[in-house]
Amino acid sequence: MQSSISLSLSSASPITARSNCGADLFLSNNTTPSQLRFCGLRREAFAGCKSSSSNNSIRFKQLRSTKKVSASLSGNGTPSKGFDYDLVIIGAGVGGHGAALHAVEKGLKTAIIEGDVVGGTCVNRGCVPSKALLAVSGRMRELQNEHHMKSFGLQVAAAGYDRQGVADHAQNLATKIRNNLTNSMKSLGVDILTGFGAVVGPQKVKYGKVGGTETVITAKDIIIATGSIPFVPKGIEVDGKTVITSDHALKLETVPEWIVIVGSGYIGLEFSDVYTALGSEVTFVEALDQLMPGFDPEIGKLAQRVLINPRKIDYHTGVFATKITPAKDGKPVTIELIDAKTKEPKDTLEVDAALIATGRAPFTEGLGLESVNVQTQRGFIPVDERMRVIDSKGELVPHLYCIGDANGKMMLAHAASAQGISVVEQVSGKDHVLNHLSIPAACFTHPEISMVGLTEPQAREKAEKEGFEISIAKTSFKANTKALAENEGEGIAKMIYRPDSGEILGVHIFGMHAADLIHEASNAIALGTRIQDIKYAVHAHPTLSEVIDELFKSAKVTGYVSNEAREPISV
Repeated sequence: MQSSISLSLSSASPITARSNCGADLFLSNNTTPSQLRFCGLRREAFAGCKSSSSNNSIRFKQLRSTKKVSASLSGNGTPSKGFDYDLVIIGAGVGGHGAALHAVEKGLKTAIIEGDVVGGTCVNRGCVPSKALLAVSGRMRELQNEHHMKSFGLQVAAAGYDRQGVADHAQNLATKIRNNLTNSMKSLGVDILTGFGAVVGPQKVKYGKVGGTETVITAKDIIIATGSIPFVPKGIEVDGKTVITSDHALKLETVPEWIVIVGSGYIGLEFSDVYTALGSEVTFVEALDQLMPGFDPEIGKLAQRVLINPRKIDYHTGVFATKITPAKDGKPVTIELIDAKTKEPKDTLEVDAALIATGRAPFTEGLGLESVNVQTQRGFIPVDERMRVIDSKGELVPHLYCIGDANGKMMLAHAASAQGISVVEQVSGKDHVLNHLSIPAACFTHPEISMVGLTEPQAREKAEKEGFEISIAKTSFKANTKALAENEGEGIAKMIYRPDSGEILGVHIFGMHAADLIHEASNAIALGTRIQDIKYAVHAHPTLSEVIDELFKSAKVTGYVSNEAREPISV
């Protein structure tokens, strides 16, 4: 979640501790400039500060009596005439945070409203604590794999774990990142307003505690970034103990012997990795005819062979869980299944627990959208390609934007951040359209899965419709020296592209550190880089990045198109 995505090509200005922004950095005698961190956030946030030294170096004050590192900026811009703020953001998740930092960089007086805790779903109940649990599951798998350890010449005693210690690791990480985000915004002068925020009219927002005093403020522009909550289908009773959502599962209050996971997408797969590593048996219940329906089919089949079949996992596909009853009075959790097509009863499962991983629903109720004549569509706020909110008549609502899960374009934390940055570019006077096809996604199983752009079926459909041909290039981790050194040769990389122009349509990776490797392809798509140009890039040897290098080099491009900047594609 720390890696905010920005597709603008503006370069970062140097950071100066002594500047016309009044920022001073206090360091202990043992701290060096190379050790300085601004809460893990982008240094470009300080780009508005002018250097007072000729060589643009960072000046430091050393205080023997303190180890505290602090950064403060004098002011948060001057608001446009007639408004309290240039920009008000409702929701302080990753999307709102990314927008706020970029707004300060642009000199906008900015406020952010948060009704719960800073960081939103990602930091507190999503990608951050789940990665802590997955870090544990990865280590457990390695330590439990006797054959794998012996191949290195290592002998390891039986591995065990402390459930509360694992849970504490996840919560401690969430707390640390939440504090980092809060401190970063405070240090930049962003006003953090506590309470539930809602639109009360054009360029007006109210905030305050439910049932308490409310305050109305004005803003030249408003961004809604309220995120999402777990989606629970009808007929499923969640008690938070034996029938749970991802919000509950991340607390790891129990490790059940047998757990059903309803849904085999990103959330379900990652939790299956955690639970099986900690000793649970898992059963997937999937409404569609195949597991992992959102992935490229070829990648999905390989992932099933590695992530599902060898583990203590079974599955039911093509079925709905129409009723789930929590465990009570000594009785187990009961799950009633029906055929997804015929709706006839199929089976009844009795298990220790059930995790509902059927996706997420936008959190958009009570936002006062009726005051600006906006109606949600299946809960999502309608927007155009520039994230501008559309009212019930199909017209744009002036100065009102919506980013992240609340608009439903791409329900990923880094997509929300990228959308927020794009909106700030627009309100600062620079038109910007985000290319959503360049935004990567990843599933942090062991091994990992990552993707960007179109799947092969999507690309073939597009090619048939628009009248061009596609080609497929593949490389294997089995041919990569670094992967073999780690005894992690299981995996492939796949690229779908146009042989006539060298345009990259999609890249999919299954293997060690796939989530890190995808970004070279993502950036190539974002920048419009063609295969015939990027294939000459040099990669260090031996590294996993050579998997992608070989992928580009194996592509056969028949034509040549100059690498001119292309118009971004909106979805």
